[in-house]
Amino acid sequence: MNDPGFRALEWIAGKNPGDPPVIRMLDQTRLPYEEVYVGIRDHREMAEAITSMRVRGAPAIGMAAAYGVALGAARMEADDVDAFVNALRPVSDLLAGTRPTAVNLFWALDRMQRAAEQARAGGGDIPAIRERLIAEACEIDRATFESDIALSEHGAELIEDGASVLTHCNAGAIATGGYGTALGVIHAVHESGRDIHVYVDETRPRLQGAKLTAWELTRYDIPFTLISDNMAGHFMARGEIDAVIVGADRIAANGDTANKIGTYTTAVLAREHDIPFYVAAPLSTVDQKLASGDLIPIEERDHEEVTLIGDVLITLDGVTSANPAFDVTPNRYISAIITERGVVRDPFDKGLATQFEEHDRERT
Repeated sequence: MNDPGFRALEWIAGKNPGDPPVIRMLDQTRLPYEEVYVGIRDHREMAEAITSMRVRGAPAIGMAAAYGVALGAARMEADDVDAFVNALRPVSDLLAGTRPTAVNLFWALDRMQRAAEQARAGGGDIPAIRERLIAEACEIDRATFESDIALSEHGAELIEDGASVLTHCNAGAIATGGYGTALGVIHAVHESGRDIHVYVDETRPRLQGAKLTAWELTRYDIPFTLISDNMAGHFMARGEIDAVIVGADRIAANGDTANKIGTYTTAVLAREHDIPFYVAAPLSTVDQKLASGDLIPIEERDHEEVTLIGDVLITLDGVTSANPAFDVTPNRYISAIITERGVVRDPFDKGLATQFEEHDRERT
C-alpha cells in the first residue's frame, strides 16, 4: 500500500549537535483551505495543540503525547537520574489532562513512562534515557503505520466491489499519523482497483467530515458525496448505502465504542436498515480496564462550537447549548470490530481478549 503522501506528525532532529528537536505537525484546524505545518518545540506546546485540536484523532493524539514526552525530556535538566525520571511525571500529567476520551493518549503516556523507568533500571544515564524516550516515540510512530496497513487490509476484505460506504467524522491518515483506520480501509479498497463510493457525513459541530475526510478523499481521488448528518437515514432507506465504517476513540472490553458524537445515531439507523456497521481501530484504542461503555468518560467541549460555525453565530446570542464530543455505541449495534490482528465479531469480549493474548505472546 502507498504512503498517504503527507505526514501528520514528524520528529525533526536538530541540524547540529545540541540543537533542540522539533515536531513538524500538520495543523488540522487550517484544513481544507490551507495545508500548513507548524513546529512544536516542547511538551507545553504539544498539550495546547492537542487541546485546540490542531492534532486530533485517537491514534494521532497518542503519538503526539509520546512525542510531547520526548520533547519535554530533551529540554529537561536534572541533577541526577532519579530526579530526571521523576520530573517526567508532571510532563505526562499535563499531556494527560488535555482530552479525556481517547484512550490512546493514556496508553502512549504509560508506555513512555515505562520506557524511562526501564532505561533507569538498566543503568542508563540521563542522555541514555533521553535517547530511549525518543526511540520509543519514534517506534510508536512506526508501529502505528504498520498497524494501520494491517487493519486496512483486514477491513478491505469486508467491502464488496462497487459498494457505497458511509463514514462519520474523520479516521484517515491525519487522524492516526499513519495510513488511517476507517478511511484506511476505504483507501485500501480503492488501491486494490475495486470501485467504491463514499458518503461523507459532515459531522457537526466541528465538521470533520466536510473539512478533513473530504480533503483526504480528494487527495486520493476517491469518489464521494458530502451529506449532512441528518441525511443518513434517507440514503439508507433508498438502498444507496451498503455499509457504515467508523473509527473509535475508546473501545470498552465488551466492544462498546466511543466515537464522534452522532455515531450512535448512525449505528441505530444502520441496524434498522440491515446495513453492516463496522468499527476500525487499533488494539491501542481498546481499554481492557473498562468492562462496558458506561464507564467511558465523555469530553464536553466549548459550547460555542455548537452556536458558531467558524466565527458566524447561527442562533441567538446567549442561547444555551450542549456539546458532548463523543457518544457510545453499544456493542449490539456493531457488526464487527476491525483491528490490526483481524476481524472480531460478537462475542466481542472474548474476541478482543484473544487478540490481546496473541499480541502479548508475540511480544514476549
